Amino acid sequence: MGELWPVPDALAYLAGVWRAERSVRDLASGDEGEFSGTTVFEPVEDGEPPRGLPQGLLHRESGTFVWRGVPRPAERTLRFLPGSSPGTVDVRFPDGRPFHDLELSSGRHVADHPCSADLYRGEFTVRDADHWRSVWRVRGPAKDLVLTTHYARER
Repeated sequence: MGELWPVPDALAYLAGVWRAERSVRDLASGDEGEFSGTTVFEPVEDGEPPRGLPQGLLHRESGTFVWRGVPRPAERTLRFLPGSSPGTVDVRFPDGRPFHDLELSSGRHVADHPCSADLYRGEFTVRDADHWRSVWRVRGPAKDLVLTTHYARER
């Protein structure tokens, strides 16, 4: 895997524009897909709903997802808010519901997100100032997926 790159302040590290390349594998069916696009971490605007959450970064991802040879536009938005201690992040869905925590001080973090009968386990690794990766393993009665995303900072 290579060396890990410690990140003392995850929000400061993530701020900016990243190229995102994701592979999606369905381990049950053998199907594979890929996403290619851009992820922008920008400051949350004051008063942006839902109100009452601390200020942080808005994560906006947009690009093209190809599944079974069919390309489709894809996008998602998340909120990366200051966590319970310096340098940590509280990741939330757009409506404010909790998604997972993120702490990169060692350069690596594992987070779980239960969703109905499924469990999402994410592993985040930082390679250097301009490259990081997330690997989500999704297991449940109807899901057996691995989603691997490589991020490269755009300058």
